[in-house]
Amino acid sequence: MGDGDAMEVEVEATATPSSSSPLDLHSLRSEVKELMEIHRSGIEDEPNTVSSDSENLLKEYAHDFESKVKEIITEYADVSFLGIEDLDAYLEHLKEELKTVEAESSKISNEIETLTRTQVEDSDRLESDLEELNCAIDLIVSEGSQNAKEDRQAVCPARGEDQILELESQIEKNKIILNSLQDLDFVLKRFDAVEQIEDSLTGLKVIDFDGKCFRLSMQTYIPTLEESSFQHKIEDVIEPSEVNHELLIEVIDGTMEIKNVEMFPNDVHITDLVDAAKSFRQSGTQLDSLETSSSLQWFIRNVQDRIILSTLRRFVVKTANKSRHFFEYFERDEMIVAHLVGGVDAFIKPSQGWPLSNSPLKVISLKNSDHHSKGISLSFFCKVEGDVLPNSENGLLRKHKELCVLQEAANSLDVHIRQNLAIFVDGVEKILLEQMRVELHYDNASG
Repeated sequence: MGDGDAMEVEVEATATPSSSSPLDLHSLRSEVKELMEIHRSGIEDEPNTVSSDSENLLKEYAHDFESKVKEIITEYADVSFLGIEDLDAYLEHLKEELKTVEAESSKISNEIETLTRTQVEDSDRLESDLEELNCAIDLIVSEGSQNAKEDRQAVCPARGEDQILELESQIEKNKIILNSLQDLDFVLKRFDAVEQIEDSLTGLKVIDFDGKCFRLSMQTYIPTLEESSFQHKIEDVIEPSEVNHELLIEVIDGTMEIKNVEMFPNDVHITDLVDAAKSFRQSGTQLDSLETSSSLQWFIRNVQDRIILSTLRRFVVKTANKSRHFFEYFERDEMIVAHLVGGVDAFIKPSQGWPLSNSPLKVISLKNSDHHSKGISLSFFCKVEGDVLPNSENGLLRKHKELCVLQEAANSLDVHIRQNLAIFVDGVEKILLEQMRVELHYDNASG
């Protein structure tokens, strides 16, 4: 064949439209391979978006959960003060609520099981369809190659066109199935994470969660202090019913174990709780004893307990400040300082659970708040024994022993007196004034 003939063939080939262009086997094979790769990877990557129906389902569930918690707590806010009959009725109501929740939980579990089974069946069917598609394409390519040898300008037979159209339709159906499986997988993972947090912890709402860090809106309900039960004067002071915080919690990837925590507002000391939660994770052995509760659950519950006690203690101190004494509460040290007559500061340590519990308060130290005088901690005074100090300091030794006696006398007051902050400090001051009169009489007699 000469140059002219070759050019003529080339031009003719270029000018002749390809009748097989809409039947691009290469593209079909690529799409099938792509679907097979996605399926083979096990749908490890979560989709960037979730269908609106799935998000609405999650929002509706979270809203119903939060409303139910608020309804129960509002209706039975004063459960600690109910009578026996009312308490029995309350317990019976809780049992009914528990049965309802268990029934709903069982229903949701069955739905998840059904969805999971459907997912597995669809996945198996998808794998089988993809294999059939791949084999069909190989067959068409083989037939197309044989026809090309006979006539390169020939078009695929009608049978081949029908097969390719069927393949394209099947590919679209499989894409829809694959997207549905991806959405379902993401919904199940998201639902499981939210349910794990909200079902196990009261007063929480998951604002955001990305697998490594989540933001919680935490509403802590503050019990009501009744004067008849807790002996605290509450007039003229509005008692808080709830406080709101936001927690930003970073967890170890793939777990619910705490890595770092920030709280807003940061008005309660929780550093020791964060360190304790980390030690659970690092030791491993302690976590074994928490088979039904992760370090996250332990941490949240203890943070809420700390918030309740701190809020109530500040409230009681604020109420006591309406008396003639001035009080301060130091959150980090869990210490109440009462400023008394004569420049004396009484350092009072609340017992565990006070004021929710009726456990008594205790004076652990007395100091002179006048920095120009020789004020020494009572904890040091009580370590002095016998005539250790020289005779020139016998007067100071006597003062030390007297303060030890004052501390013992204050902590020996009746329990019902030591349960109430203002009344307890009145009693301590009374002991101090009595001791001052004794010293004055002693000094006059010595003079």
